[in-house]
Amino acid sequence: MPGKTTDEEARKEEGGKLRLPSSKIYQLIAKEGREELERPFQSLAASGLVAGLCISFSLFCEGFFKLHAPEGADFYLVENLGYTVGFLIVVLGRFQLFTENTITVILPLLEEPSRNHLVRIARLWSVVLAFNLVGTFLVALMVSHLPLFSPEQIEPFMEVSRHAVDRPLGDVFFQAMPAGFLIAAMVWMMPTAEHSKVLVIAAMTYLIAIGDFAHVIAGSVEAFLLMLHGDIGLGHGLGYLILSAAGNIIGGTGVFAMMAYAQVREEM
Repeated sequence: MPGKTTDEEARKEEGGKLRLPSSKIYQLIAKEGREELERPFQSLAASGLVAGLCISFSLFCEGFFKLHAPEGADFYLVENLGYTVGFLIVVLGRFQLFTENTITVILPLLEEPSRNHLVRIARLWSVVLAFNLVGTFLVALMVSHLPLFSPEQIEPFMEVSRHAVDRPLGDVFFQAMPAGFLIAAMVWMMPTAEHSKVLVIAAMTYLIAIGDFAHVIAGSVEAFLLMLHGDIGLGHGLGYLILSAAGNIIGGTGVFAMMAYAQVREEM
């Protein structure tokens, strides 16, 4: 994602203030959102595909921790540290993750509403979400049909996936809202994080993991894996993806982005 204002530049613009004001954070993220909306289809698609591939390491790392946990020990809090790894790769690698865009491209829309802006957001969301899911599906396909992992390694992947996805669909939408909110909060904190970006990403995504909240992209790896192995049906898998995406959007856009705009609109 080229051309983004650095934290140091932002601080110089603010005359060396110790903390950026909320209005400045809003402007920085909105500027990033405008840049994202101008990116060509090929760039969005390639970046979204890579993000889908990389986010899969959240499942792998959780599974590896689970595989090597002391037998009979309650290793839940340690296992879920693995969930943060895929997000660290994606966010620090500046790849396109659908849930980050539930706030970045919405802030400029709230500032300057227009039909053209809505159309461009719909284009970006559809391209990024589609290619995120293509990436996660390819990973699930490779895990299922190529000798990338031993059966001993795949079993904890399946256990983690069942825990995450095999839940009542009626709960998924509501359990996805906090995940969308936390990802939006992560994006909001990044301009002031300086050298703590790793900690911010890890903390927010670790909360998603230990809270058993539903994240559509990370959860899609697990859903596709379960569908390919016949553990859940197509209806349940697609229902999980649709409801978790909707909940993430409401949490990130409908709640956090609107709150962020409400606190700065008089200062803009």
